[in-house]
Amino acid sequence: MTRRGQDFPGRADPASGLERGSRSGSGFDSESGPEHGSGSGSEPRWSHVIRRGAGEAAVPHVLVDDVDAPALGADDRHHLERVLRLRSGARLTVGDGAGRWRQCLMGTVLEPVGAPGFDAAPEPRVTVGFAALKGGRSDHVVQKLTELGVDRIVPFTSARSVVRWDESRAARLLERWRRVAREAVMQCRRLWLPEIEPLRDFADLDIAGAALCAMSGRGLAPGERFLLVGPEGGWSDSEMAAVPRHVVLSDNVLRADTAAVAAATLLAAVRSGQMPSAPSAGPRGE
Repeated sequence: MTRRGQDFPGRADPASGLERGSRSGSGFDSESGPEHGSGSGSEPRWSHVIRRGAGEAAVPHVLVDDVDAPALGADDRHHLERVLRLRSGARLTVGDGAGRWRQCLMGTVLEPVGAPGFDAAPEPRVTVGFAALKGGRSDHVVQKLTELGVDRIVPFTSARSVVRWDESRAARLLERWRRVAREAVMQCRRLWLPEIEPLRDFADLDIAGAALCAMSGRGLAPGERFLLVGPEGGWSDSEMAAVPRHVVLSDNVLRADTAAVAAATLLAAVRSGQMPSAPSAGPRGE
């Protein structure tokens, strides 16, 4: 694992432009400071991402099958060489989507620099379920939930969903959403791929611990880590009754895709310590 004085010190490395959010088990010096999550348990737990140092150019991050023997896929190589114009010898980071990562130099074959690092999965896990939307709006939702750090994404159809998908198309959608999430992980330099569940009917969901986003209800309660966002047509009465915990995201009527992003933002902010949950707000909209 990397240590202070090697290629990835706890603070920004002027040569690489990289800064890491230090986590337990990551191998970084514990003196890197609270801004990297290494302080007391009362301090915020920052997202598990590859960060760039202040004022430094972004360093590309790419997913590979094995960080011990990193190899670029054809599409990723094309993007790095033809779109980002990355030259031989340029720095980048690679990760396996399961917490392991390392720095490399670009070339015909990637040249690893230093030892691999590891970040444990963020805790507690946060989940957003959303009613799949027409057109490409579900792709947008998956992309944004990934960027915001959602650990589990649960797409579903509900009683008032505008469109329906047969089994074959639902399988293709799942494959596409997982590609979208992979691309978003690389863009935002996240170290863990989110879990994306297959599309299923609302009645078939495991809703244990879930809260439903609605126009009337309360603020997010302590310990709530699973929010459900309904379709364009809203929730049916039976769906509202199936999940008795109702959370209000806004005083305004939100588009379904906006509501999913708002739910993810709320969960991520509470987990990071940037804002508290607010059970004392009381019921709203009733």
